[in-house]
Amino acid sequence: MLTVKEIMETIKMVQEEHLDIRTITMGISLRDCADADPRTACRKIYEKITGLAGNLVPAGESIAREYGLPIVNKRISVTPISIVAEPSRTDDYMLFAETMDRAAAEVGVNFIGGFSALVHKGITGGDRRLLETIPAALAKTERVCASVNVATTKAGINMDAVALMGRVIRDTAGRTAHRDGLGCAKLVVFANVPEDNPFMAGAFHGVGEPESVINVGISGPGVVKRAVERLQEADFGTLAETIKKTAFKITRMGELVGRVAAERLGVPFGIVDISLAPTPAVGDSVAEILEAMGLERCGTHGTTAALALLNDAVKKGGAMASSYVGGLSGAFIPVSEDAGMIRAVEEKALHLDKLEAMTCVCSVGLDMIAVPGDTGAETISAIIADEMAIGVINQKTTAVRIIPAPGKTVGEYVEFGGLLGRAPVMPVHPFSAAAFVKRGGRIPAPIHSLSN
Repeated sequence: MLTVKEIMETIKMVQEEHLDIRTITMGISLRDCADADPRTACRKIYEKITGLAGNLVPAGESIAREYGLPIVNKRISVTPISIVAEPSRTDDYMLFAETMDRAAAEVGVNFIGGFSALVHKGITGGDRRLLETIPAALAKTERVCASVNVATTKAGINMDAVALMGRVIRDTAGRTAHRDGLGCAKLVVFANVPEDNPFMAGAFHGVGEPESVINVGISGPGVVKRAVERLQEADFGTLAETIKKTAFKITRMGELVGRVAAERLGVPFGIVDISLAPTPAVGDSVAEILEAMGLERCGTHGTTAALALLNDAVKKGGAMASSYVGGLSGAFIPVSEDAGMIRAVEEKALHLDKLEAMTCVCSVGLDMIAVPGDTGAETISAIIADEMAIGVINQKTTAVRIIPAPGKTVGEYVEFGGLLGRAPVMPVHPFSAAAFVKRGGRIPAPIHSLSN
């Protein structure tokens, strides 16, 4: 039973501290939709998505009303389309992207993830066709998100795929130039990608997952910030313990919502992703949590240590609250989606190199970062390679979601609105890495990959 005090705490978290369930994501296996005829395959895909997810949005809305807890997004993730589409006799995967988009619109979700490929050790014909289709798919659809896994700790880094993704990102930005390169905000490049991540743009339904599943992504930077602000003189042990207890409460609410949604939709409950996902709203910022710990501005010396404490305490609190923590889980540091991060960049406290250092201890990687529109594909690939190396060596998930802002230079902004926010264009190093990227092949897996 919940006590009156716990109920009042929850009400305060929702009303004053921006607590919400960021997403309920239904994962759907499309493996049985593969067909030699691409139109038959797409018909199966549409029917399966709309059949299983037809009540997802109404269920989420009814749960939000009954429990008084905002559920911001209802989303779908599917089996990587490179796997589903490969048996089809076609070189054009646009039909699959359009089918996903149409099905997502029919059931009312805001995003559908899974226009994806797993190419960490090599690229098949189906993978290549999907990668080549990504720019057009993200330009011509509204709801489709894409992700590509190019590295794992066991396999190393597929530099051929990394080089290709630099060109794909450039092309995607160009095709969506009229929207500040918005297509790139729907594309993530991963190392060690999890198969149960509910957050976009990187969500897909892994091949080891059940037929269908409900995964929940929570939020709550504002709640954690308030807790930290109340401990101005506390030592780090007390600070970590407080964050851990706060994460425990947030996670319990997330699992409750996930289990209720799964029961009503008649599918298994999967995981709760305990990531602190910021928004552009004032007070809902991961950067401001770090500043509440005693940093004058996010990005100054000490920022990486503060983020490490935050990430670890959130994971510990979540693991205490649920046996089914999964996905990414920890703290996100997307520049455009975090008012504190934007301010830190504007005041020149936070730079790309410091963000890269912070990704060693956070949950994802270089996220929603805008760079000058004339940044070359090889430079983008080199940025990806650096981030993949951090993930591979540290046996963790890392990712890159980068926007070469068409026609814009350092100090200007890209404007996306909503949860995607706005991002100041950040400088990149002027020296070339083209000869390094063009070597191709695979950077071998580290010695600690030999753990069998």
